[in-house]
Amino acid sequence: MGDVAERLYPWGDTRRYHSYAAFARRTFGRPVRKIAVDGGFTCPNRDGKIAYEGCAFCDNGAFTPSYCSPGLSITAQIDAGIRFASRHIGPDTLLLAYFQPFTNTYAPLETLRARFGEALAHPRIGGLIVGTRPDCIDPRTLDYLAELSRTTHVTVEYGVESVRDATLRAVNRGHDFAAARRTICLTAQRGIRTGAHFILGLPGEDDDMLIGQTAIINELPVHAVKFHQLQLLRGTPLSRRYDADPEAFELRSPDRYVELTVEILRRLRSDIVVERLAANAPEPYRHAGSWGLRGCGSPVAAVEKKLAERRVFQGEIFIPLQR
Repeated sequence: MGDVAERLYPWGDTRRYHSYAAFARRTFGRPVRKIAVDGGFTCPNRDGKIAYEGCAFCDNGAFTPSYCSPGLSITAQIDAGIRFASRHIGPDTLLLAYFQPFTNTYAPLETLRARFGEALAHPRIGGLIVGTRPDCIDPRTLDYLAELSRTTHVTVEYGVESVRDATLRAVNRGHDFAAARRTICLTAQRGIRTGAHFILGLPGEDDDMLIGQTAIINELPVHAVKFHQLQLLRGTPLSRRYDADPEAFELRSPDRYVELTVEILRRLRSDIVVERLAANAPEPYRHAGSWGLRGCGSPVAAVEKKLAERRVFQGEIFIPLQR
């Protein structure tokens, strides 16, 4: 086979982790672009059902594109998103409507049918990505999404954030890890492509914990994961907590985050698609030296370089969880 650097990995290319680009080529045979949509939903952590201030780390404005607005129709937002990303969209690009801000299954089924249906009726849209919480979806909604997935691409992406209940309580997440595990299993059982989102570096979680949680992630029937570094966002409860007690936080430098991510990837199941390795809140949102994808080099490129330098790759030391 020659040098490991020339190896063709099971996901179909020589990249050392299972990227979303590899998934898109294998699944669709063409490039994929996600068009973010604000469906006008809220969140039980903001409307008082669970709490009012939201998760301690959250500010939706930090990752919502400027063209997204619940004041515009779904169709108008998609049109604006296509114009916004026009340089990156070719005639053969598959466009997926990404319902991203807040909790996108937190509404009656009739509302979901109307909003998701409007997105799918757009002539350029070929599927849905639905971001939500694991405690905000019910069997009827899952059945509806399973029905859609039989004729179009559907991914349900759950905010899990951590596998540790103590961490979830500390950041006011409003659900435990058992809820995430249960809902992910119910979603995957219906044949729906299922993703999970994790924040690396929440207070109280050291590198060994974050590397160790990979074995638990491997047990979940997820098709994809997103990882990103903890970014303290101005005005959030977590940023205020940092100001009151910075010693309780372990903010990793880009270099250290790269090393951590490499060790996680080495242990991550090779069939899991890695859709994100780092995040980029705009600079005005960042608090206390938090870093993003710009201004410090690209952590994603640095991860790839480090994997190559160490001649390692995703899943090389995958070990099933021992009970």
